[in-house]
Amino acid sequence: MPLPYSLARPLLFRMDAEAAHELTLKLLTHTAGTPLARTWSCPTVSDPVTLAGLRFPNRVGLAAGLDKNAHCIDAFAAMGFGFVEVGTVTPKPQPGNAKPRMFRLPQAQALINRMGFNNDGLDAFLANVQRSRVRAQGGGMLLGLNIGKNAATPIENAASDYLTCLAGVYPHADYVTVNISSPNTRNLRSLQSDAALDALLAALANRRDELAREHGRRTPIFLKIAPDLQPREVAAIAQALQRHGMDGVIATNTTISRNGVQGQAHAQEAGGLSGAPLRQASNSIIHQLRALLGPGFPIIGVGGILCARDAVEKIKAGADVVQIYTGLIYRGPSLVLQVARALRRA
Repeated sequence: MPLPYSLARPLLFRMDAEAAHELTLKLLTHTAGTPLARTWSCPTVSDPVTLAGLRFPNRVGLAAGLDKNAHCIDAFAAMGFGFVEVGTVTPKPQPGNAKPRMFRLPQAQALINRMGFNNDGLDAFLANVQRSRVRAQGGGMLLGLNIGKNAATPIENAASDYLTCLAGVYPHADYVTVNISSPNTRNLRSLQSDAALDALLAALANRRDELAREHGRRTPIFLKIAPDLQPREVAAIAQALQRHGMDGVIATNTTISRNGVQGQAHAQEAGGLSGAPLRQASNSIIHQLRALLGPGFPIIGVGGILCARDAVEKIKAGADVVQIYTGLIYRGPSLVLQVARALRRA
């Protein structure tokens, strides 16, 4: 069992948010597989569920964005996650947006970030994935690889970046997530519109068919969408997912809304808001998707899970499994165990 996160959190929260983030990832990287890992490890709750042909060991996953370069796969596996999603990765390395670009809003149990897909590029990302001991040993934990476009790539050429990344990650992923919903890459969310989404998903579906023949297996593709969508937009996305044979949807990414944080320090910083204020918007999108997609279509619910009750709400709204990120920063590794146990009971 992990040491109380309450001991470490005050020290981390005195630091700049991104500096604390990077320090934590370095510590996890260097202590994974050592006796020090006992300070943050948790047992894995067995609560298997099958989605998109994949057997998830339990219903709690790590959302993309925390480990952009896939350095900490083994460490997060030791925290008891049933699945871990790393990235977003782009074809070429890029520094992301100017610092500072990550801000805590403790009163609201929230974060704002405008990182901008900062990452070391596809080649470095894949090398890190292949170094994972958990992956080499064939453990039960599932790995999702999240792909995006470079900021310098014109939006009309975005599909080429996604296709490059899809081909690269395909042999190494249990599932691939197509991120078209970050608010921190200019014009990216325009890919959620009808014509642009149709073109992108058609290209991905065709390339996936080719890769499936080449590698002898069909890797599921999930689409990650924004919470800032109107019902007609959600309906169009649901139709496109089914029309192009996508395997699931992740709802949702961060929000550009500032509902629930007005007047707080950093509330007007540009970027995506995550954490507790996102919960209801995320649940609303999940509820709409479930009504539109029917009972069998896989939905991963993410956004605002700070306790076990929040995760159960996601399942009741229509999600099959959930992911956490900001909750891990505010609550620590024990949140994984708490949520997994609650979902097994529920």
